[in-house]
Amino acid sequence: MSQRIEKINSLIQKSLAEILNKNLSLKLGVFLTVVKVDTTADLRYTRIFLSVFPEKETHYVEQTLKKEKNSLQKTLHRRLCMKPLPKLVFQIDDTEARADEIEKILKDLN
Repeated sequence: MSQRIEKINSLIQKSLAEILNKNLSLKLGVFLTVVKVDTTADLRYTRIFLSVFPEKETHYVEQTLKKEKNSLQKTLHRRLCMKPLPKLVFQIDDTEARADEIEKILKDLN
């Protein structure tokens, strides 16, 4: 990955985390964290990996993001003023849940 893409990823991650914190209205007790940002080399798409707590609210968060995606995209575009601004693709990061499953399986084997 080029240094330029890494800087863009870092900038998008920081800016989007602030935007989500301010502009996305979630239920009380639901927390959303931007875990990782991965932008394609041609700057057309950016995958945003998100962590949701509590995990049972994942579907609710996905639906909320789907509704607010255009608004979030516009807000990010105004903040960054870069061309082209990659289209956002939100993806829930379930690495922690998988790790818990594997850990449980390993404990059961012992």
